Amino acid sequence: MKDHAVALITGANKGLGFEIARQLGRQGLCVVLGARDLEKGDAAASVLRSEGCDAHAVQLDVAREQDVQALPAFFTGKFGRLDVLVNNAGVAEWALDDLDSFRRTFEPNLFGVVATTYALLQLIKESPAGRIVNQSSQLGSLTSITKHPEMFGGFVVPAYTASKAALNGFTVALALKLGSTRVKVNSAHPGWARTELGGDAAPMTAEAGARTAVRLATLPDDGPTGRFFHLDDELPW
Repeated sequence: MKDHAVALITGANKGLGFEIARQLGRQGLCVVLGARDLEKGDAAASVLRSEGCDAHAVQLDVAREQDVQALPAFFTGKFGRLDVLVNNAGVAEWALDDLDSFRRTFEPNLFGVVATTYALLQLIKESPAGRIVNQSSQLGSLTSITKHPEMFGGFVVPAYTASKAALNGFTVALALKLGSTRVKVNSAHPGWARTELGGDAAPMTAEAGARTAVRLATLPDDGPTGRFFHLDDELPW
């Protein structure tokens, strides 16, 4: 699969997205870093190229229709293919919890994922090993939250939890829809990693936090689909 395979990672000029791109690039995939600011995306891709990766950047705000609509022509024209989509871009507004916060959270965390995925789905279906990874969170696992409120309750913000639970629903439904194809669709819980979003108190490095998405992006033909993982452990919905 890795020979000439092309991967798009959204929100990849920093944090977990950048580390996912780095690890996929080190495995031999051509990686395209989606970034709202193309200059920052180009700078991040340049760093990866200096490390020996085949890395590129594309301007992509997943909440901006023009950016999403331009993706199929970009990948067809530049690479002639797309094999892997890692929907990593997202937001969390921990201090806010009102209707506007819900709208701002759902726009990138769900609607942007759906728009990007559907825009590129035909290309991914044409891949010999198409993979879609939705970067979710255990805070979107309703089972985990209700069974272990002592562990997760203090971190639950309704807008973020609802957006990730909805994303997990999209994962399951899309995997079923694509069940007769070679495409595999899974959700990833990266863990609490030290990034701009996770903060300095997080126990995991960004390198460790990227591993689940990287594993799911490179699953073998007999790998799972329609599931939710953290590293090798399957999580409940």
